[in-house]
Amino acid sequence: MLRIVVFGANGRMGAEVCQTLGAQPDCQIVAAIDLGDPKDDLVEADVAVDFTHPDAVMDNIAWCLERGINAVVGTTGFTPERLDQVTAMLGSDPTAGVLIAPNFSIGAVLMMHFAAVAAPYFESVEIIEAHHTAKADAPSGTAATTASMVAAARAAAATPAMVDATTHETPGARGAQIEGVRVHSLRLPGVIAQQEVRLASAGETLTVVNDARSRASYMPGVLQGVRWIMNHPGLTVGLETVLGIS
Repeated sequence: MLRIVVFGANGRMGAEVCQTLGAQPDCQIVAAIDLGDPKDDLVEADVAVDFTHPDAVMDNIAWCLERGINAVVGTTGFTPERLDQVTAMLGSDPTAGVLIAPNFSIGAVLMMHFAAVAAPYFESVEIIEAHHTAKADAPSGTAATTASMVAAARAAAATPAMVDATTHETPGARGAQIEGVRVHSLRLPGVIAQQEVRLASAGETLTVVNDARSRASYMPGVLQGVRWIMNHPGLTVGLETVLGIS
């Protein structure tokens, strides 16, 4: 039986995690924690699931690793510097594992994978992502990761730089640039998570789209991550490794 702590349990994602994982025959929710709740007596846990906020997540990871508790993290906002901090927390011979994924939707992970596979074959690639108005970061972690994957795939294939003749631009009109890939962020009420990657060459466009219509779409990936991390110490970034497509 996997003993699970959920951080951010009062949030929409945290509540979904509690409901879904608590219904699994091999899982037991031993604590549901939110901001301000005590957690010093929660050492009898195997894995923690964190869907909180970029301001809180690093302290939660540190607390877990100090007690040898594995962590599955869906909170976004992880920079390379933050990932380096997690690696340092784990040490040179880690006994616990940390899985950090910008997106636990299996469809979204496949969308990112397909976009990276296709990217070297097209002249231009741009990303459009939309989330709810309560989302703290822009662009989303998924969009930033997709852009990095697209850029890496194009660099590995020595694909020519994307052509953009824009010389007069209102700041932000062409989106943000992440490793040379344009990313456009929308924040709209009623939206959960949407992302499309548009790839184009002369006379042809390919669009890869993922549209999460409910938070239940993330739960199969979270459940796979919780079961997988138990036997994989150290830092793992992305659900791709869990699914075997990295």
